[in-house]
Amino acid sequence: MQKTSARVAPFDLLNNQLFLPVLSALTCLFLLVSQAQAADRANVEAFLKITGFDVAIDSIALSATSAPDLLGMSQGDFGVQWTAVAEDVFDTDLMQNRALDILEATLKDDLLAHAAAFYASDLGQRLVEVENSSHMADDEEKEAVGNAMLADLEAKDDPRIDLFRRMSVAIDPNDIGPKAMTEIQVRFILAASYAGVIDLRTDEEGLRALLNENAEEMAEAIETSSLANATYTYRDFTLEELAEYTEALEHPDMMTVYELMNAVHFEVMSNRFEALALRMGDIQPVQDL
Repeated sequence: MQKTSARVAPFDLLNNQLFLPVLSALTCLFLLVSQAQAADRANVEAFLKITGFDVAIDSIALSATSAPDLLGMSQGDFGVQWTAVAEDVFDTDLMQNRALDILEATLKDDLLAHAAAFYASDLGQRLVEVENSSHMADDEEKEAVGNAMLADLEAKDDPRIDLFRRMSVAIDPNDIGPKAMTEIQVRFILAASYAGVIDLRTDEEGLRALLNENAEEMAEAIETSSLANATYTYRDFTLEELAEYTEALEHPDMMTVYELMNAVHFEVMSNRFEALALRMGDIQPVQDL
């Protein structure tokens, strides 16, 4: 395979709706492992479905389309094998089982029951329905519609915007989502370098420094994208319903559940991106006849 120099650019996770609104560091996951009492696997599987986390895990597969862009390449550079390899690496059954394995060992029964009780309610199921739909919606349409609707809310000084900001804080109170996004980029680019897909002209420290140069811009882009996505996703809910949802997310037990689910999402996605980088090294480029 002909190598190319890596073009380091922000990895557009949010536009592809790859995960729950934020990610947590793996250290949080392992701390929770030591404190948790193992949950029944069947209950955890039911929990994934009732909360919509199963769809969030499945949607990780959508990220495969962005992987070559991060390396300054395109899907066409990997020929007709690309689609088959991407589908194999991002196999939904594999990702679901990996998420189940971790949650079965880490999710406490009382936390599972608390979150499941809310999402099993009429409001909770309506929220899950629209969130699942948003995960799989066309990104360009969602961005265009969401930004237009957000601009309208801002012009009216609509209180929904404040609720959306509170939701964002509740699911990532320590604002570690951007750090997790950077970590995914680093692990993917390094794996691609090891696999011979690219010639990386810097070491890991230099790569992190390059990515961190855009940290402030990335944080602003994340906030705007998060607000636009929330505006699009929850457009048919009343102010009172959004307030109820926000308060549910702000409950300490729910915040702990999201911390764990986000950490699991991060681990599954990072694992699959590293695997994809290694498989990309085995794909032969298209040959001109």
